[in-house]
Amino acid sequence: MITIDDFKKLELIIAHIKEVKDHPNADRLYVLKVDTGKEEKQLVAGIRRAYTKEELVGRKVVMINNLQASVIRGEESQGMLLAASDENNLSLLSLDKDIALGSPVR
Repeated sequence: MITIDDFKKLELIIAHIKEVKDHPNADRLYVLKVDTGKEEKQLVAGIRRAYTKEELVGRKVVMINNLQASVIRGEESQGMLLAASDENNLSLLSLDKDIALGSPVR
């Protein structure tokens, strides 16, 4: 179990996917450029089997903005997209209304 204070440590925000490239060293990963409203960040996401590049560019998504950066198969990832999945599908968390970039998710 985590406390509400633990949950509050996560900076969940709305970001806009600007660019998507195939990861050069992994067939399940994309390298994405996202706009957080304050800066651009690079994310590595294992969503290549669920989405085409064209389906992703232009989408607003929920991301963890304050996750410690890590290197995934040679590419730096500066955050994480949020998605739900089951045995058959993967779905990015997205919005049903237009919300400003960088808006917090609570």
